[in-house]
Amino acid sequence: MADSAFAYHEPSISTILNQTGLLLVLNIVNTCLDKLLYCGLIGQLFVGILWGTPGAQWLDRSVETVIQQLGYLGLIMLVYEGGLSTSLSSLRANMYLSVAVAFTGIGIPMALSFVLMELVSATPLQAFAAGAALSATSLGTTFTILSTTGLITTRLGTVTTSAAMLDDVVGLVMVQIISNLGGSGNSFSALTVVRPLFVSLGLGVGVVLACRFVLRPFLMRVLPSRDRLPGFTSTPQFAFLRYTGLLVGLVAGATYAGTSSLLAAYLAGVISSWFDGLLRAMPVSTAESSSFRQEASPQPASRDSSVTHSPRSPEPGQEREQITGMHIYEHYYQGPVNRILTPMFFASIGFAIPITEMFQGSVVWRGFVYALLMTFGKMCTGLWLVRGSPVSGLTTFARILKASLSYVTSCLRRPLKSQSEKSPHAQQAQHREPVQNTDGAPQEPSDNRSARVGSNNQKEGEYATNTDSDRPPQREPDQRTPFVSSLPPKPKSLYPATILSLAMVARGEIGYLIASLAESNGIFGKDSQGSSETYLVVVWAISLCTLIGPISVGTLVKRVKILQRQRENSNTGGADPLGVWGI
Repeated sequence: MADSAFAYHEPSISTILNQTGLLLVLNIVNTCLDKLLYCGLIGQLFVGILWGTPGAQWLDRSVETVIQQLGYLGLIMLVYEGGLSTSLSSLRANMYLSVAVAFTGIGIPMALSFVLMELVSATPLQAFAAGAALSATSLGTTFTILSTTGLITTRLGTVTTSAAMLDDVVGLVMVQIISNLGGSGNSFSALTVVRPLFVSLGLGVGVVLACRFVLRPFLMRVLPSRDRLPGFTSTPQFAFLRYTGLLVGLVAGATYAGTSSLLAAYLAGVISSWFDGLLRAMPVSTAESSSFRQEASPQPASRDSSVTHSPRSPEPGQEREQITGMHIYEHYYQGPVNRILTPMFFASIGFAIPITEMFQGSVVWRGFVYALLMTFGKMCTGLWLVRGSPVSGLTTFARILKASLSYVTSCLRRPLKSQSEKSPHAQQAQHREPVQNTDGAPQEPSDNRSARVGSNNQKEGEYATNTDSDRPPQREPDQRTPFVSSLPPKPKSLYPATILSLAMVARGEIGYLIASLAESNGIFGKDSQGSSETYLVVVWAISLCTLIGPISVGTLVKRVKILQRQRENSNTGGADPLGVWGI
């Protein structure tokens, strides 16, 4: 007979000390390693190995299950924060590059994984499953690395996170394929691949179309007159419900539809960032701003009650705060996520590493060889940012093709004028005299204006990677070619390419999930003594890549920050190590 209620029992002091010690050690190790190499997550992973089933087994299986579930909530919030920090203009401008990086990071590891047919006598199906596990990039690890190093809002961070998100979508498709294949593969069907792939594409396209053609016209009519709405709509509590409802609804709907909850969390963050951009373009309500300031940082009450209850306009030059998605996240979510949920997520990854079975001679060296191949496969993604690389010709061809198509389209849209409508004297006067704007103000000729714009852009350092003052200002191409702002020149330094490639090396939750599913379904083969050799080699590669990526990125970013400080302290100028990719 089922119990009608769960009986409450006071936990023992050993349980309290054990779980308290786990949280304290996770945060202490994270803080210390972040100070050294920006890789505190590696320490949390080792703490999970020590505390959990692979190590001392100080936690019960039920406790590990709860930690794993809470940790996945932390992963969702971590990806949501990444979406909030994403610049939409940078995301649109670098979409082609992100797609190229993602498919390079998927295709090369998949192709190299067939080496396992010779390395461990694997079948083609086993090599495919191993490649599927090693083709996915760890979203949680990538977002944590970029957030810790401060690169999450840069162009480099946008490209990396977008490519990692695309890898996750493909990884979800692989999860569905592996879970339906089984040992014989008889259960494979086209629906296995088509459903998660098209649901993911449909979710992304549907969100873009809904924001552009439904939400934007509605908000453009509502936001200018939002002072007429009920007072509770301008409170932080209502904003909390609004952003949280969007996140929960989108994640739940996407998961039930068959796509990744992480993709939905990222899109929820991007939608919130887009909505905040519309709010910034509108006048801010004083009552809305003051209510959030009182909620976030309470001030002492004023002696005059009239001042307390009546809105007061801000002083000239003083910016008024807005209740944005990032403000809500920092005020309500950031503390528990950073101190409890995210450490639990990385500790739960440590629970999944069978450390006691991995140290066998034949498994260790094969795992190292396979890990080196998988590291090389992901590092090939950095070639897209290297000048003179084999993919430079493809990039140049794409830029020229896009410029040509844009120019032809603009010419077709331009009103045709016959030569008879213009006299030679009028044509000469057009080159000498300034063009009049619609309001009657004189405007510079197009040649002088484009040269001046190009000079200003070079002074601001928006696209230039060399700050030599003797170099003459370069003329900007015609502004009808939109690829100029979307595809900046490749950096002369190798730092951006190396950081991008190393950040993509880290595997994690999706890799362990695919490998575990392949092992449980018998794809890697059965072993009566424990885990199969192919599975252990794959876990070695996932674990080593998860260690190599964050440590290498942290070391490299530390070096870059030293160079940037030296550049600021010495008034000699010089090029930034990251160039426009660090902006």
